[in-house]
Amino acid sequence: MANLATGNIPQVILLAIIALSARFSTHAYFGTVDPRARGSEYMRRAAQLLDPSDVSLTGIQVCVLLGACRIVDGDAAGESVYYGMACRMAQLLDLPNRACETRLERETNIRIWHTLVMIDEWSSSGVNIPRQISQPPNDIPLPMEEMAYLSLRQHDAPNPLDTQGPISLLGQMIVLNNIFKQVNQLNVKAAQDQDNTPRIVDVQELTIQLDAWEASLPDYMRDTPSNLAHYAAQGLGRVFAAVYLGIYHYGQLLMYQFLHHDASNNDTTSHFSQRCKTFAEKLCNMVYAALDTPGCDVLYNMVGHILVIASTVQIHTLLFGDNSDEIAAARSRLERNYTILLRLRQLWPSLDFCMMRLKVFHRACIVSMETSFKLDDWMMRFLSEFAKPVNDRNGGDSSWGVGDISITPSSDFDLDSLAILLDTAPNP
Repeated sequence: MANLATGNIPQVILLAIIALSARFSTHAYFGTVDPRARGSEYMRRAAQLLDPSDVSLTGIQVCVLLGACRIVDGDAAGESVYYGMACRMAQLLDLPNRACETRLERETNIRIWHTLVMIDEWSSSGVNIPRQISQPPNDIPLPMEEMAYLSLRQHDAPNPLDTQGPISLLGQMIVLNNIFKQVNQLNVKAAQDQDNTPRIVDVQELTIQLDAWEASLPDYMRDTPSNLAHYAAQGLGRVFAAVYLGIYHYGQLLMYQFLHHDASNNDTTSHFSQRCKTFAEKLCNMVYAALDTPGCDVLYNMVGHILVIASTVQIHTLLFGDNSDEIAAARSRLERNYTILLRLRQLWPSLDFCMMRLKVFHRACIVSMETSFKLDDWMMRFLSEFAKPVNDRNGGDSSWGVGDISITPSSDFDLDSLAILLDTAPNP
């Protein structure tokens, strides 16, 4: 903020920031403009000012911001190009090892590098292309704890005797991102398997990693209401929530292929099915808790994608569950999730695709309940290609019928649409 007050922020960065943030503004200047459209002109001007040959920290930051602008408009290809440029610039600069004059510069470079590695995993899996940073070095320090980073002064000199302090929230995301990468790789292999045999051992090994991560957490980082409130008071509530939205999403992705095995005679696959439901439930509860806690509202567009995946788990319970309490809870979560998705849709154009995907999935369940949750190529696209529409599982174009409504990118979605979704489920 000091740099903003003194005019030291490059105009191109400021324009890109406004392109993303204007949708949240309550200023009268934007009063008559659709929140989803407020950033368009700022994004266009920032893109014009970007010089791809300027291999610099500013260039990296602008590319990341413009990549985010593209994906919220549903332009997965544009996002990938901008993120690809950012990653290439960081590699050319050898960003995490670059000589620095201050501690703040050094730590900022480390944080940006790790952020790019995480972005690369999410973005590349979303368009099904190889990672730009396929083999990141393992010797890059994790980012310092957030409050320590925020307390750094502009001219603090680097200290070669610095040791790694408490792991930061961003550091926890980085650790989990490695698990996410393995989950993606495993699901791709599972979708390609011809014999449809679940890779039980691989899933068990990744489950151990997820559980070990959670067991290693200090008490102040565990998923509790008091910890969420503590981080919210520090201005870090959204970051804390993002850590847990990450692990719960990775967990539901890992176990998703077993979701329809909940009634099987195999104890292992039945256990994985239940774990999938538990991860989805925890994800929903974290979204609710964050939205109910001042300063924690998680209103970024990716929440829409992971909430759609969690909602399909609730649909499974509605269609196949035999416990009235579980069915009632799933119905309640699905109703609240739909309301949240409608709220997010007021901010992010890409939520049109999320809403379409949820309804397409529901249609797939109606057409064939037995194959709807099979982990095949269609399901892989559904789970990972978050910025693109998916075709009807049995073929079709970009318009699908569910009940008595037709769904296209321009369709209106409201609570009546949810009623259609719920009407196919048995009442508890």
